[in-house]
Amino acid sequence: MKQISFIIVLFTILFLKSSIYLSGVILILWLISIKDSFKLTKRVIKSIFLFNLGISVAYLIMSIFKDIDLSYIIYINLKVFAMTYFVFWFFSKNNMIQFFSFSRDLSYLLTISLSQIYSYKKTYEDFRLAYKARIIKKLRKREEGFITKTFDFFLKKALKDSKERSLALKARGFFD
Repeated sequence: MKQISFIIVLFTILFLKSSIYLSGVILILWLISIKDSFKLTKRVIKSIFLFNLGISVAYLIMSIFKDIDLSYIIYINLKVFAMTYFVFWFFSKNNMIQFFSFSRDLSYLLTISLSQIYSYKKTYEDFRLAYKARIIKKLRKREEGFITKTFDFFLKKALKDSKERSLALKARGFFD
């Protein structure tokens, strides 16, 4: 039942064609999650900021060369915000693993994804704490080197892990 209601609300937001209706949906979502609305809004903005900024800037540049209605930028940003807010709110109230339990394959993929996320998060925290413990005062050059080395580590780790996960999924019959 939760799956059906989730899909209905998500598709309702997806098919809304007016910025006013989307603003209304966001207002309703804020009212429903009144206790957590500030925290959720902050999480949503942090997670979609770069994507929306890139799309908005590209659209603005395109509008310089073509006669394009700029209200579309507001509309698309509201739509992304509403959908992301709803998904964050929904899964803060519902267990994601139980939600996908109707499908063995989806449950398995979700478990693999979550284990990777938590593993990478733990590794990143370890890197950050090790850096803090070894550096007395922040030096811009050292900080840039740390960030570069950390990024390089995670890129190599992601490539290696993706090969291993792909082989594991093939062994379980996910791909032919």
